[in-house]
Amino acid sequence: MGDMANNSVAYSGVKNAVKEANHGEFGVTLAELRSLMELRATDALHKIQECYGDVQGICTKLKTSPNEGLSGNPADIERREAVFGKNFIPPKKPKTFLQLVWEALQDVTLIILEIAAVVSLGLSFYQPPGGNEALCGSVNVGEEEEESEAGWIEGAAILLSVVCVVLVTAFNDWSKEKQFRGLQSRIEQEQKFTVIRGGQVIQIPVADIIVGDIAQVKYGDLLPADGILIQGNDLKIDESSLTGESDHVKKSLDRDPMLLSGTHVMEGSGRMVVTAVGVNSQTGIIFTLLGAGGDEEEKEKRRRTRKVSIIILSC
Repeated sequence: MGDMANNSVAYSGVKNAVKEANHGEFGVTLAELRSLMELRATDALHKIQECYGDVQGICTKLKTSPNEGLSGNPADIERREAVFGKNFIPPKKPKTFLQLVWEALQDVTLIILEIAAVVSLGLSFYQPPGGNEALCGSVNVGEEEEESEAGWIEGAAILLSVVCVVLVTAFNDWSKEKQFRGLQSRIEQEQKFTVIRGGQVIQIPVADIIVGDIAQVKYGDLLPADGILIQGNDLKIDESSLTGESDHVKKSLDRDPMLLSGTHVMEGSGRMVVTAVGVNSQTGIIFTLLGAGGDEEEKEKRRRTRKVSIIILSC
């Protein structure tokens, strides 16, 4: 018990030291920014006023300028990526070809064909007790022997058909998934967003956006990161991808300044300070939860498959 207490105290000390280091460098921690971006409307405004004073106070703690943006210094960018993370959401691990083959085998029709093929093969090699003497005298023994020797062909043909269908299905799924991931990667690399760095308005790849960037948003943009509005002009956002509500949400400094990744700008324009990127953004958090849910679903599916196999074998 004493060792556990000492380890707990040591861990808490290390955790607090890291937190203090982050506070000393930027004045705000990653956990604080994440908790802030979970708030909406008046709750978010009260939190900002209570802890930071206003949006200018958040920019000061993040060491960025609302007008000039970040300096663009590589050392500063690397330091921010180390503390707040990169604007990249790791994709779900692709399925292997064998996993796709196993999924293709779960088709009910193919399972019935497999059982029929096994039964057919078993009957083709089955010899009744007494051999040929048990056969009726009117049956030609030579023809019966030829039929019994060729009886396995029907079962083998069914199995071969099942194998061909499974391999073709698995290969098609594998090639489609590969093409989709390649297209998604190409889109992510080619997509750019407008930010202010060193007082200049430039376009950078979405993956290069970091916490502290001053991003310009306009009609038609898909927000690539979470942020807080600095200046807006009749800005309206479609948040249906996150909330499911079809009504456009009006964003303003005195009403609701929270801008979330994965949402679309439907009207107006403005500027925001980026406060969360990658897996720490709202879209990243949702994707992480969906990935965990997918793993649980796969586990449950495997458990059901094992139960069905046990039942079939017991019968």
